[in-house]
Amino acid sequence: MKKIEAIIRKSKYSAVRNALHEVGVNFFSYWDVTGLGNEKEGHVYRGVSYSTSDIQRRHLSIVVNDDFEAITIKAILESANTGEVGDGKLFVSDINECYRIRTGEKGGNTLK
Repeated sequence: MKKIEAIIRKSKYSAVRNALHEVGVNFFSYWDVTGLGNEKEGHVYRGVSYSTSDIQRRHLSIVVNDDFEAITIKAILESANTGEVGDGKLFVSDINECYRIRTGEKGGNTLK
């Protein structure tokens, strides 16, 4: 099993959610986060300068069986990409075990 964590633009959340549903990933957790990026310059919008040092993002946490890893990553990368600085990051880590609390069942079937 793999844990895939993605930090994406809030504006791309709907596109990412739809892409994940299309490939069969129907369960994940998410929350709003604020972080600091590498970009040091401010932006000017309608004549008003504003700082981009604090960036509003959405953090997704998804656990999938190994056979869903590649299609999940591809769905996120394609749907979250704008080609601009600040599109986000994606992290993949191994999950050793998973348990369904209600039944005590363990293993990959608990993700279904």
